[in-house]
Amino acid sequence: MTGPAPAPTVAPSPVTTSPPPINPPSPVPSALTKQWTRPKLPSPPDFSGERSSGRAFLNSCTLYLRLAPEQFTCDEEKIFWTLTFFKDGRAAKWSENLFRQEADTGIFPIQSWVDFEQQFRSQFFPVNAEADAINTLEGSSYYQGNRTVDDYLDSFRILASDPGYTDPQTLIVKFRRGLKLNVQSQIATMPFGRPADTDPEAWYAAARRIDQARLANEAFQSTLRLTTVTPARSAPIRPTPFSVLRSPPVAPPSVPLRPLPPPPAPSRGIPMDVDAVRKTRPLPP
Repeated sequence: MTGPAPAPTVAPSPVTTSPPPINPPSPVPSALTKQWTRPKLPSPPDFSGERSSGRAFLNSCTLYLRLAPEQFTCDEEKIFWTLTFFKDGRAAKWSENLFRQEADTGIFPIQSWVDFEQQFRSQFFPVNAEADAINTLEGSSYYQGNRTVDDYLDSFRILASDPGYTDPQTLIVKFRRGLKLNVQSQIATMPFGRPADTDPEAWYAAARRIDQARLANEAFQSTLRLTTVTPARSAPIRPTPFSVLRSPPVAPPSVPLRPLPPPPAPSRGIPMDVDAVRKTRPLPP
């Protein structure tokens, strides 16, 4: 008779070690996660309809629209936003006329921004600007005169851009005519680095360099005159007026008095003389 069968042995299960927990990443500082915000853009100024300021107003509106396109969803919003600056004058009347046409027809008369820019130029840009600029450049009123080259160049660029001069040689001739004689002569007779007659920008740069050198030399000369010490001229000695003061009389120095000699002893005299004296003096009673 056999005993019970032995229980099967179970192999111990291998001990598994779990990996250490991974620490979560530290939070990024709020200053680094803060979303970048665009600086606030200045709004265009109010517009009254003067032709002299029409170009500047349209440029300011165009610049705002390009820098903040997310604020507008269509051209109609751009047009209405621009009309909010038409406060008085011819601009207010033109804006009022547009809305009156919309009330009569039910459709706003300007549908695209391109159409708005074209009508704005015809209404508020200077009339015959190109002809005026051409006439100015044909005369002598635009010459440099007593201005610096920088000031002259700024006005010349504006005049040359209005008529649309594109020929570089024509630009150089006009610019050279308006320069001071000594400036344009120095550029034309430069032995080295003379700008070509087909490069207006090189002429502009050369004129500015010569004028800046002149201004620097004048500043140096003025400083030199101030720091130079000139010998001072001796002023003639003038007699100073004075009043004649009479000095008080000065007492002569005191001289000690010599004692008088004692009187001589009386002599008995002559008897005849004594009798004579007695006769002249009355006798006491």
